[in-house]
Amino acid sequence: MKLNDTDRQMLTILSEQGRISYVDLAKEIGLSRVAVRERINQMVDAGIIEKFSVVINSEKVGKNVSAFFEVDCEPTYLVSVAETLSENPKVASCYQMTGPSTLHMHVLVEDSNELEQFINEELYALEGITRVESHILLRRFKSRTGLKL
Repeated sequence: MKLNDTDRQMLTILSEQGRISYVDLAKEIGLSRVAVRERINQMVDAGIIEKFSVVINSEKVGKNVSAFFEVDCEPTYLVSVAETLSENPKVASCYQMTGPSTLHMHVLVEDSNELEQFINEELYALEGITRVESHILLRRFKSRTGLKL
């Protein structure tokens, strides 16, 4: 599916106002509610829109420590380590990266004790990891989910 200007406008509005109704979205872009629904369904079917979700403030639900990890793995263990980490509910995101680190991940936990437990019992316990570097978030200036067009 090739996106046109109307599709891009719809995606921009949806990324900012995920709960907007089809009626209100249709009014903003000058289409019918049916046309808006059909375009959104087409973008879902094409995989352009992967899912609709809610953004939760991690601190408001008790996840007060946000840490970023750079993890090096032996090449033969890369996929198994990444899959295992990705299944862990403490891991918010996990990416294979270029550069000096193999994996980059973001972890959310309640406190420093839970972070220490994660590192010692869940991360270091994985076979194939050769190096771990961590960075604890002090203050968030900007956080974004999804793609801005």
